[in-house]
Amino acid sequence: MFYGEYLHSIDRKGRLILPAKLREVAKSHFIEKFFLTRGLDQCLFMFSEEEWRSQENKFKAISFTKQQARTFNRLYFSGAQEAGFDAQGRILLPQYLKDFAGIRRDVVVVGVSSRIEIWARDKWEEFYGNSRLSFEEIAEKLMEE
Repeated sequence: MFYGEYLHSIDRKGRLILPAKLREVAKSHFIEKFFLTRGLDQCLFMFSEEEWRSQENKFKAISFTKQQARTFNRLYFSGAQEAGFDAQGRILLPQYLKDFAGIRRDVVVVGVSSRIEIWARDKWEEFYGNSRLSFEEIAEKLMEE
């Protein structure tokens, strides 16, 4: 549903303008709000409410008697923030999430099918630079049957 890579900036009030293509997708799927949380690889994850509920149900099914499950759920859900966007398509990024992801001003917004990732531009460039050369090798390993 969400695809592409977009360079954007955070304004002085900590707001991010959701790229027009992603706003169009949200509108066509009647998405009025998102959920933001700490992601993996030091980025932020942003889910539609429907996808958020689906993810939440998966994580709730993991036994809380497992220490790693408790730790993951605490960090993941304590970082969660409901985020609606205004008429200009802006979403407020809480300071604690910007701190987690190392976001100051320049960001890369990445559509990853069922979620949107928000990266500090330098962190995305580092991730992309380190990962792009092994793309085919990773594909082969994941697609083996």
